[in-house]
Amino acid sequence: PQYILFNNLGWINTFYPLIVPKFLATDAFFIFLMVQFIRVLPRELDEAARIDGCSHWGIFWRVVMPLSMPALATTAIFTFIWTWNDFYSQLIFLTDPDLATVPLALRLFLDSEGETSWGPLFAMSVVALGPIFGFFLAGQRYLVRGIATTGIK
Repeated sequence: PQYILFNNLGWINTFYPLIVPKFLATDAFFIFLMVQFIRVLPRELDEAARIDGCSHWGIFWRVVMPLSMPALATTAIFTFIWTWNDFYSQLIFLTDPDLATVPLALRLFLDSEGETSWGPLFAMSVVALGPIFGFFLAGQRYLVRGIATTGIK
């Protein structure tokens, strides 16, 4: 179904099928993570904001969203890592070799005849870990806080 939809939209051989679904929160794990995180927020904060005159949207944007930053950061980090390492979606939606992403480019180093260039393959594998490692280091404190406080009452 996704291939037919993206083909009708003209998104085959573009990065849109890899990026747009991730921004629309299509992974059930992240929805569960956010619901569990928001459930443990104290109800008194909502009531205090309501007494101060906030609307439902005001409570959401001024109270719930700032308190949900660790869970949102955790979601962003996991989404980036899973999208970066996703092989099959990239293989299905990107047929032009010039658009090959890192996992697809790593696969191009493997030769079907057994003549694999192991040195460049390992070097590219190490370089491919750079953005993931940097993104993780930048958001590590949010990731730990988001995982540690999700589901705790």
